Amino acid sequence: MTDEQTDDDAESTVRCWLVERSFDQRNLVTLVYATPDGERYQQRELSAHALSQIDVTAAKAVPEGDLESVEDDDQRERYAAEVATMAEEHEPDEEL
Repeated sequence: MTDEQTDDDAESTVRCWLVERSFDQRNLVTLVYATPDGERYQQRELSAHALSQIDVTAAKAVPEGDLESVEDDDQRERYAAEVATMAEEHEPDEEL
């Protein structure tokens, strides 16, 4: 098991870090978690009400099958840099 992988689920998971949180005019919150290399991500849109019912942590274990590839090189680099910053400044289970 690598540092990125966890054994939280029977399915293989990868530790991903929060790299983006945005709000839109429809009262939806978008959370993006990315792998340390910035090559894969998971994006979730939640209502503000739903967001109040979950813990948003600095990192979480994401099932491999729920990750999408980052196609844009600039975005990949930005995600990798943001993961490095988050990992340096926060514990994985720290609520944000």
